[in-house]
This record gives sequence, C-alpha cells and structure tokens, in this order.
Amino acid sequence: MRLVSTAGGTRPLWARNGKELFYVGADGALLRVPVEASGATWNAGTPMKLLAGRYFNGGVAGGRTYDVSLDGQRFLKIKAAGGDASAVPPALIVVQHWDEELKRLAPTR
Repeated sequence: MRLVSTAGGTRPLWARNGKELFYVGADGALLRVPVEASGATWNAGTPMKLLAGRYFNGGVAGGRTYDVSLDGQRFLKIKAAGGDASAVPPALIVVQHWDEELKRLAPTR
C-alpha cells in the first residue's frame, strides 16, 4: 500500500489514462494526485486541490459522489444544500423507458 495523502481522504478514482488519482479530501475538497508508474512500482506526486466548496460527500456505504470525464478535465459533483431556505429547489427529471415514449411519439412507417 502506498501513502497518497497525509491528511486523509476517501472515494478514490483512477483517471482513465492511469496517470492520476482523484479523491475527496478530509475537508470535502476534490483533489488530484499525479502518479508515475514503472513496472510493478509507482510513486504519487503532490496532491492538488481541484474543487473546494460545499459539495455533497455523503452517499450510501461510502460510494463515490463524483465522476470525472474521460479526458480528466471536467467533474460532476452535487452541490450541498444550504443558502436561501425560500429558494425553489432545483428539479431533476428522470425519464424511464424513454425509448417506448419515443416510439409512441414518432412511430416508424
């Protein structure tokens, strides 16, 4: 086992290129660590903070609460609740069986 962070962290995710490791730090920030591999050994560089702020880091049984794009340049995180209590919460619409709805609306000839 290799030490990547001296300040702790959870929810690790390897970049698709295998040259970086992402994780959530003890303060809830998203961090990136460059990794150099040579054969069966590897070394971790210095962690760099990518995203700080109020993001949801809960999750069921320690599951990951973020994702990283294929190129490692864009990140998907859920903003934490807070702020104006009178504000309308954002909506999330999930469409199940959308292919059946599409068939109904645009039947083939």
